Amino acid sequence: MNIVLDTSILISAAWSPGRNASNILNAVFARKFTACYDYRILEEYHRVLHYPKFKFYEWEINAILEPLIKNGISVIADTIPEVSFERDETDRKFYEVAKYCNAILVTGNLAHYPSDSIIMSPSDFCQRYL
Repeated sequence: MNIVLDTSILISAAWSPGRNASNILNAVFARKFTACYDYRILEEYHRVLHYPKFKFYEWEINAILEPLIKNGISVIADTIPEVSFERDETDRKFYEVAKYCNAILVTGNLAHYPSDSIIMSPSDFCQRYL
C-alpha cells in the first residue's frame, strides 16, 4: 500500500519512539508500506528537519530520509487546483501526491486538509493498518 507522510509525522516519529508516528515510519522502513513523495515534499522534509528548534543531528535526519527515499516512490504529481487549502497552502503537495499515487495521506494536522477518506491521523492509520 502506498502512503504519503506529512512532515509532522517525521517530526513526531523522531521525538516519540514507540508511538504511532514512529510505528508508521518503522513500517515504511520494513517495506510494509511504500512512501510516495515528490521534489516539493523532499525539500520540505529537508528544510523542516534542519530547523534549529528541533535540534536534530545530521545522522538522525539521514536515518529518517535515506531509507524513506531509497524504498519510496518519487513522482511528479498532477496539480489539483480545484481543491481549497485555506489553512495552509503548502500542504497541497502532500494531497496531490497522495491522490496521484492512490495513497493514504497520514498527517497530524487534519484541519489543514479537505475532508477526504484518503486522509488519516496517525492513530486512525495504526488502528486500521498496523
